Amino acid sequence: MTAEQTPEAPVTTGGSEVLRLSGVRLVRDNSAILDGIDWQVHHGERWVVLGPNGSGKTSLCQIISLYLHPSAGSVMVLGGELGHVEVRALRLRIGVTSAALAAMLAPRLTAAQIVVAGKHAALAHWWHSYDEADWTQARRSLERVGCLGHAGQRFETLSSGERQRVLLARALMADPGLLVLDEPSAGLDLAGREQLIQTLAALAEDPTAPPLILVTHHADEIPPGFTHALLLADGRIKAAGPIRQVLTGRRLSDCFGLGLEVERRHGRWRAWATRPAEPL
Repeated sequence: MTAEQTPEAPVTTGGSEVLRLSGVRLVRDNSAILDGIDWQVHHGERWVVLGPNGSGKTSLCQIISLYLHPSAGSVMVLGGELGHVEVRALRLRIGVTSAALAAMLAPRLTAAQIVVAGKHAALAHWWHSYDEADWTQARRSLERVGCLGHAGQRFETLSSGERQRVLLARALMADPGLLVLDEPSAGLDLAGREQLIQTLAALAEDPTAPPLILVTHHADEIPPGFTHALLLADGRIKAAGPIRQVLTGRRLSDCFGLGLEVERRHGRWRAWATRPAEPL
């Protein structure tokens, strides 16, 4: 049975607002990368952002994490408005993982050193001083993602899946108010992907965890416990809301430009093509 055949009541969290984008537009070289983005995220919500390549997902993440200013519109994150707040201080309250961040980290650093540097959103631990409480927190973060046994191992020697979980531990290091995970499953093998999904599912079900925003291309990479979904295509929001109302065959087909069916089984989602893509 498909999700579209089993509509459910909206998921409501009642939490206060942690993110609000209003009329956000991003223009580069006279082309709109994002246009008309209106979106709110509240405490207790776990969001997945789905969309094809070139839909603007990474740009959206960069705006949310305050590393990119939009061409127009307002961005409110954790009570601060972009353009009217000390950005460097507010960034410390946003946990981020991305391929760009991973590429900037020194590969010879140990997992613990990479995680502890997350306290200051630094790329290396030697630029700041850390006390024993900081190192204890780093170890706790590694334990939370199942990587405590790799604390003393160099980042370059970890598997791809282990690196992603270490990056997640780093994002959790400063006890953030919001987590933004940009395609953490990209490039992982089956085992690495499933271990990461299990880690994210445990985080999603933890009531003490901050709101989550996970970007992915694939429905089967959505961890159990995620409550909301946003579909993005051509820089515009196609649908956003409770996950069972958004992840339907009709809406995913419209987003990806391909006939798709969707099902949810044992807490996991799956989508597959039912007919060839229609001519443009």
